[in-house]
Amino acid sequence: MNTDKLERLQADGWQVGSTEEFLQLSDEEARLVALKCSLISAVKKSRIKHKLSQIDLAQRMKSSQSRIAKIEAGDSSVSLDLIVRALIASGATTSDIQAAFTAK
Repeated sequence: MNTDKLERLQADGWQVGSTEEFLQLSDEEARLVALKCSLISAVKKSRIKHKLSQIDLAQRMKSSQSRIAKIEAGDSSVSLDLIVRALIASGATTSDIQAAFTAK
């Protein structure tokens, strides 16, 4: 957000902060959310890179297309284990997976 807009919002009584502040996340919770987002993004990128549809990826995982859609949407019912399984099934390399874990 540019400085002018920030100053206007604050002058009008708005408070500006981070998502972590708004949701009152601890540092650990914020890191977990960031990790999950990075892995989810990596699943979709890898699926697209390998020219797989959600149905194709679901078949590789012996799952359903709707489950893949939930993974890519970051549904709260999706575990980190399932996200990593999808990443592996999508054809991601070990270095792709490591990059997803270390992304900031």
